Amino acid sequence: MHDHDTSERLASYADVLAGELPDTWTSTHLTADAKDDLAELSDRIWDLDLVAASLAEHPLTQAAVLSRPDGAQLVLLDRHDGRDGFLIAAVAPRALPDEAYRAVPEPNGIALADDPFLSAEQVAGDLLARYDRALAQVRHNALGGIQPSQPDRIVLTWQPDGSVATAPADDRAGAILVAHGFIQDPHSGIYRLGGDDTQVQARSLREIGPRLDALGIGTALQHPAGRTAPTSAPASMPPVPAATRTPTARTR
Repeated sequence: MHDHDTSERLASYADVLAGELPDTWTSTHLTADAKDDLAELSDRIWDLDLVAASLAEHPLTQAAVLSRPDGAQLVLLDRHDGRDGFLIAAVAPRALPDEAYRAVPEPNGIALADDPFLSAEQVAGDLLARYDRALAQVRHNALGGIQPSQPDRIVLTWQPDGSVATAPADDRAGAILVAHGFIQDPHSGIYRLGGDDTQVQARSLREIGPRLDALGIGTALQHPAGRTAPTSAPASMPPVPAATRTPTARTR
């Protein structure tokens, strides 16, 4: 089979597979000309088994990347064992610290037959389930001392540099936070409000309370051990009771 035919077959298979997976996925085909993108992708393939062994002997010369709006990605690549079909693997998120991955099992990839419809069921019931569990764990680990929020409660945590950080449970709160100066890290999902101007910071914290309350979302202010919050902090945001705090995720 000519290289062009092989490339078209991979791209077409990926398009069908993306349309059959649960939720919304899009497919992007990387050809041999995209050397830098392929090299960066190879470094992020989250596998220590079948796919890693294949890549050790056959570096990527093309691939199809399947992406979900929340940042999850899968990579489809050629098999080199003489069988029809492809290999598929999870892709690790960008920009998370190495410590976030400690003690998290790799969601190793799988081999797919030459039928994207049957393969979609296999991916959804196996690789995707393991990948989502691993993603949730590394993102939780990346939060560090930031306590995850609940749908009806936002937990704001003072940081050592004077900023305030939070990890809201949904986009309703996120839109309000951004409107009042918080900036979201697209990889970890954490929202941060800088502390360079404490008066602006205090005003933002005061203003988000009523807006969140109107949505039925309460607020709480958490002070890491050894840190005292500025006196300008809004009194309407009580600290999180010790009994409700969750411990910082352990890393190996």
